[in-house]
Amino acid sequence: MRVVPFDLDGFARASSTMTYMGGLLPKLDTVVRDAPHGSVLIDSEAQLASYRTRFRKVEAVSLEPDRSRNFMHKLAKEL
Repeated sequence: MRVVPFDLDGFARASSTMTYMGGLLPKLDTVVRDAPHGSVLIDSEAQLASYRTRFRKVEAVSLEPDRSRNFMHKLAKEL
């Protein structure tokens, strides 16, 4: 799990849960997206390209796993 700071711009469509599952064969990659009517599986190449780009942007600005864990522990202590 990685934390994305709230003060970042550019994530207007990142408000729902997205799980990107990928492996050695990109054609078999799948995105699971939670929606109000249930989960949606996305596996078309055109849509996957969009989600790959979005996932890479989020990954690039998110805190590293150790920093994410420390951030969450700090927040929990403040509560």
